[in-house]
Amino acid sequence: MDEVHTPISNRYPPVGRPATDAGVLAKSILFVELLGIPERKSEGWLMIIGRHMGIYQRIDDRVLGKAYKRHEIIRILESVFVNNRSSDGNYCGDGTGLEKSRKDNYESTKKKNLYMTSVVDSREIVQAFDISGKQECRIMHLLVLELKKIIESSGSEELKAKLTLDAGFVDRKLTQLIEDSGLTPYIFPKNNLTLKSKGSPAWRKMWLSLLNSVQEWLQEYHIRSHSESFHSSFKRIFGIITKDLDEAVYTQVLCRIIHNNRRKLNYFQMATL
Repeated sequence: MDEVHTPISNRYPPVGRPATDAGVLAKSILFVELLGIPERKSEGWLMIIGRHMGIYQRIDDRVLGKAYKRHEIIRILESVFVNNRSSDGNYCGDGTGLEKSRKDNYESTKKKNLYMTSVVDSREIVQAFDISGKQECRIMHLLVLELKKIIESSGSEELKAKLTLDAGFVDRKLTQLIEDSGLTPYIFPKNNLTLKSKGSPAWRKMWLSLLNSVQEWLQEYHIRSHSESFHSSFKRIFGIITKDLDEAVYTQVLCRIIHNNRRKLNYFQMATL
């Protein structure tokens, strides 16, 4: 947090009660989402152990609740997210509904009001995500462009990266975009597809590789199971979404993803010791 935000010192402070620093509020929100407790309880816990996190002032629960919607705090958390992700090049993507109440789990309410599409690697570290609720195949076009930026910024263009998707993402334009972004596409086929490229050479190339070596292709595709595993653990560990406004929901999901990435990174770092 301190690496992406420096508190602003006002030479001429405003009249009245000084505003709480955005970095302090971002830390507090991460603390709230880590423990999964309401803002009212968090106010008391921050008074007790806040100094161990660099929080030396009392934060009112109403201030903490409103902080979820502040754009400067969201930008800080997005920088933390970017700084706490790494990749092994084995990407997989999928979509899932996020429950805002326990009754959303029942079959009669199968249609989800909140839908998340995400891309993770084989270690289940989130690389990109979207909760706009748009159709997952359309959103995947934007997430692939984000993966392209990640590959270019890391200087690992020569890495044999791949992206595995299920049959819900069968699309010629998406297949070509994946290959043009430096990734090898592995999209599970549907029964009625054809080898006609229709302007997408990557489409025909992908299906020919499946026909020529089925077992090797399926072995690569099996990486996609990590996306389902991530969504399952994400909802099991952090529970339902408790916010209502769009900005607050995005902030809550973003904080939970940051905690997921930190846990995974710490686990694999310890495994290599």
